[in-house]
Formats: sequence, C-alpha cells, structure tokens
Amino acid sequence: MTKAQSGLTETDLDQLYAPPADHIQKAVMSELLSFHVEYLAKATFFCLATGRESGLDASPRGGPRGFVHVLDKKTVTFADWPGNNRIESLRNLTRDDRLGMLFLFPGLDVFMRINGHGFVTDEPALCAKLTEGTKTPKTAIVVTVDEVLFHCGKAVNRACLWNPASRIDRKSLPTPGQMLAAMTKQDATVAEAIDAQYNHAVKNDLYG
Repeated sequence: MTKAQSGLTETDLDQLYAPPADHIQKAVMSELLSFHVEYLAKATFFCLATGRESGLDASPRGGPRGFVHVLDKKTVTFADWPGNNRIESLRNLTRDDRLGMLFLFPGLDVFMRINGHGFVTDEPALCAKLTEGTKTPKTAIVVTVDEVLFHCGKAVNRACLWNPASRIDRKSLPTPGQMLAAMTKQDATVAEAIDAQYNHAVKNDLYG
C-alpha cells in the first residue's frame, strides 16, 4: 500500500507544516473573555459538530443576533428550533457530550470556534429564557466551554463568501423539489408542489 493510499501520519504532517506561531497558541482560551462575549452578542450563525460511535454530524444553527446566550464565562446555551426532525445532534449528545461550534460573521473575515461538552435539557426556566417572539423551544443545549479561539478568515476570502458576485443562480442547479422527487421516485410533476411547500417553510415556519 502506498502512502497516498494509507494516509499521512502525524509525524509526516509535522514535517510538512511549520508549528503555529506562539501568539496563535496563546490565543486559545479556556474560558470566554469580554471580546468573545461581544462577538457572541453579534453572532447569527454557527455550525454545530457532534458525534457518537455510529458517526459524526455537522448541522447549521441560526437566529437573531445574540441567539447564543452567555450564562457565565464557562457556559453558553442556545435553543433547538425545528428543522427536519432528524435531531441527530441531540441524539449524539445523549451518547457523547463532546461538541464543536464554528461561528461565521457575515461581512467579517474571521471565525470563532468553541470546543467543549454539552447536554440537552427541557428545563422550563431556561427554555423560557430562550423564547423568540411568542415561541418557546422544546429543548436547549447547554455548553461547557473547554476551548475558545478565533480563526483566520482566509477560507472566507478564498470562497469570496461575502462577495455578491459569488451568489449562485438558483436556476443553475436542481431545486430541492426536483431532487426530492427524483430520490423518492415520484413523478417530476410533484416537484413544483414540493418546492412551493419548501420555500414557504424555510421563510415562514421558523419556530414551529
């Protein structure tokens, strides 16, 4: 088996990459500092990574500014709002409490990462604290922060993520309805109805 087939070892990687600069190492904190809290107050989107023995999962989470609440310098929490009801992140956390959070900030060339441990709760007072409008979540995830760090935004710039010219023409790709109809072996004529339902749900059924 060649190295390309077997994969590189950690020693191989150390030979290929220079170690991170000292200031990068020192910028990994074990608790939230004031500027982490400031960024969380503006955060509207992050990806949540979880896993268990059957595999790994990453799911998007979004909300109004400050939807991730800081309880103290070691603890944050956020509501679980309706998605596709697979609830894989929640199921994972009941088996393996490790998680990662990767925050993107629209228009900014910086990421923020939180690595830690979490659990799912339906504690009434906490869920009430996370109410948005008239909707109260069924559950919340409470995270103990092990590591928090900022990550450079080179990936944002390589992707031209915030450049309006990077927006994809919806007509250039199959729609959700077309894909679902094909995968479920339904007649293509149902695709428009699926798309209409999907487009309404993602814009209007955000909390229920």
